[in-house]
Amino acid sequence: ISDRWQSMDHIGFDQQPGREKFAGPGHWNDPDMLEIGNGAMTDTEYKTHMTLWALLAAPLLAGNDVRDMKPSILAILTDKEAIAVDQDKLGKQGTRVAKEGTTEVWSRPLADGGQAVGLFNRGADTAKVTAKWSDLGIKGSHKVRDLWQHADRGAIADAFSADVPSHGVVLIRVAK
Repeated sequence: ISDRWQSMDHIGFDQQPGREKFAGPGHWNDPDMLEIGNGAMTDTEYKTHMTLWALLAAPLLAGNDVRDMKPSILAILTDKEAIAVDQDKLGKQGTRVAKEGTTEVWSRPLADGGQAVGLFNRGADTAKVTAKWSDLGIKGSHKVRDLWQHADRGAIADAFSADVPSHGVVLIRVAK
């Protein structure tokens, strides 16, 4: 991996689907270290990097110089809600559940019966991304929390949509 969007994008989104069958407690897939804070990607892209690695249950190995980092980088690397997704004790790796053009939805089952869901935009322009409950294998109304915004979004029925910036992500937790 290198500190370039194209490198992280290829390793994270293109090379990981199908590898979930090899992951679980005691044997984790390792898509490589985190490039967060090395300076060649934007903070938006770094948040996407952290989110995807958390959904993959990947080891979170900081590859930057931790002695000298911006507060925004420290916030990404130490975000308790993103780390909680990565460290969830169920230990199941997330998978891509939907793809439409340059947008993707990834989901990871959690130990409490909920799901962590990433709404990703790999494209060059802001795009509306929708996580459909049917793609997640659930029905009805579920409480949703935006993990990066640290905000509850209420009970939502059938689907959750968000405008996601270029190379960005919205990470939500959908309650059981």
